[in-house]
Amino acid sequence: MINKNTLKSIDLADNKLVILNQTKLPHEEEYIKTDDFNRIAMAIERLEVRGAPAIGIAAAYAVALGFKGKTSKDYELFTKIYERLYVTRPTAVNLFWALNEMRNKYDSINDGDIFNELLKKAKIIHQDDIKKCEAIGKNGQELFKKKSAVLTHCNTGALATGGSGTALSIIVKAFKNNLIEIVYVDETRPLFQGSRLTAFELEKAEIPFKIITDSTAAFLMKNGKIDVVITGADRIARNGDAANKIGTYNLAVNCNYHNVPFYIAAPSSTFDKNCENGNAIKIEERSSKEIIELNSIKITKENYEVFSPSFDITPAGLITGIVTEEKIYKPPFYFG
Repeated sequence: MINKNTLKSIDLADNKLVILNQTKLPHEEEYIKTDDFNRIAMAIERLEVRGAPAIGIAAAYAVALGFKGKTSKDYELFTKIYERLYVTRPTAVNLFWALNEMRNKYDSINDGDIFNELLKKAKIIHQDDIKKCEAIGKNGQELFKKKSAVLTHCNTGALATGGSGTALSIIVKAFKNNLIEIVYVDETRPLFQGSRLTAFELEKAEIPFKIITDSTAAFLMKNGKIDVVITGADRIARNGDAANKIGTYNLAVNCNYHNVPFYIAAPSSTFDKNCENGNAIKIEERSSKEIIELNSIKITKENYEVFSPSFDITPAGLITGIVTEEKIYKPPFYFG
């Protein structure tokens, strides 16, 4: 099982995927242990595992586990697994990147120990993300010139990745370097990934933080309380337009108005070089229940119409820089 003293969203144990069920956090640490690719797909859909890099890693393991005990290639089975996972979440490009990596690996192997060959590739994808998270955290230290108050949105730590996180990896390393005074955490409606997950991670890291409503950010900026905003991203287009959790665009607009630097932190696997700009990014729409209900308690009438996009697009012109494992990219952006 996952070592509960070391926060991980996913791990492998006894050739089964162990998933920390994020829908139960922060009140309960429940673990799902499975080698069923369909159950892993459901975990992605239900947000039991979430965050672009973590979704990609979980999908890679699901492909491998689908071939447990198989010694000969079965393209019908591979297609079934691939297509089931492909439709789980439409916006985060890491999912499709990881699935294509696994497809390329499958195509390259011969009959034999197919499961272990695929599992080896999934482990490489996982380890690669761990290294990228560490490098993002290190590169992100350049953002700080003094001890700072940081605002972040949604969740970008170990719960969202295979390693230490993206934006939160930067924040944790900065705190260790005595560069963080306080972290303001957007609650991140409607599923509260900020108040449930980011706060949970900051508490474990013993970093001072305050939870705020999403609509409080502009007020803090107006009063000079925010030095820098750092978020993650689920897909970045060639021109630098970035899809991230709904509410990120609001932050970028407010940062631009109040002259607060706005940074995105993401691994290179988040770049979609086939996507020219943000207009080409498909935005996932979630169930109306996520707005109408809170912990199964109805907070408004269920017959009311709801519009619930899970992500929005921040135009490249509002982004101060994009922190990757390679370097910090500055505008004008072009990822060809």
